[in-house]
Amino acid sequence: MLIAKHMLSAMHKPKTRNSIKAGELRREVRLAKIKWGISDTELLRTLASLLRTHYLSVSSGDVIWLDTSWYVTHAGLLRIAIGRHCAGIHIAPVTELCDPARARYTFRATVFKSAHCRGFAGYGDADPSNVSPLLHGSEMRIAETRAVNRALRKAYGIGICSVEEIGSVSPVSARREPDKESRKIASESTNGNHNNGHGNNENASGVRVRDRLCQMIRQYALDAELVKAYAIDFCGTKSLREASREQVENFVAHLADWAAKDRNALLCQLNSYCRPQAGAA
Repeated sequence: MLIAKHMLSAMHKPKTRNSIKAGELRREVRLAKIKWGISDTELLRTLASLLRTHYLSVSSGDVIWLDTSWYVTHAGLLRIAIGRHCAGIHIAPVTELCDPARARYTFRATVFKSAHCRGFAGYGDADPSNVSPLLHGSEMRIAETRAVNRALRKAYGIGICSVEEIGSVSPVSARREPDKESRKIASESTNGNHNNGHGNNENASGVRVRDRLCQMIRQYALDAELVKAYAIDFCGTKSLREASREQVENFVAHLADWAAKDRNALLCQLNSYCRPQAGAA
């Protein structure tokens, strides 16, 4: 009933909705500039057009900046579908292309924009080779989400890719600067463990923890400096170097679990840690 009232209200107040979006556009673009450090006018203009056209929101996690491109999220595509009064989505596995023993799944999703629509189909596949190691075991759900995203993008003419459709290693992840920054932050969590007198096993474990943290920062497009601030707070130390190996491992496991379950909530938590530079800007 509440959903019906909300949809009815939106249908009867299209001008108000548009004016509100236009008024919020400046705030959303400013948030993107602060969140991802973007100053390129053309990129911000592209974002503004995307937000204005599809009524998306940066603050709600509908759009993210990953390396050199804008990506829409699953949440953003669902927002578009609800706003356009999508009639339904049919999803089914493509059994001949599925191999549960090898964790390989393919789904076909069909989006019906109205009761009379013939449907817009999209396929999504997932297996251990194109899914982050942190999400192994979730291939079936990821394949389903990718199929739905592709079908929604076709149905509503979304020209940018969804972040869930990209694999664990994509061409855009080759940009060097974020990788160096994330490795610098992650190395601080392991450097202090080399002199604990426990031998090479501990050093190897530290490398694995560092690599997992680097991969998470890239996979979920997290801010490395904010992750560092959160890690220090989580470990209860003055610096990351002072944290024990066990504390760092617990933090990495916590971060991985939270990112997989609710990335938007994690981003809200990370954004609560202000950058030191922010006050001087």
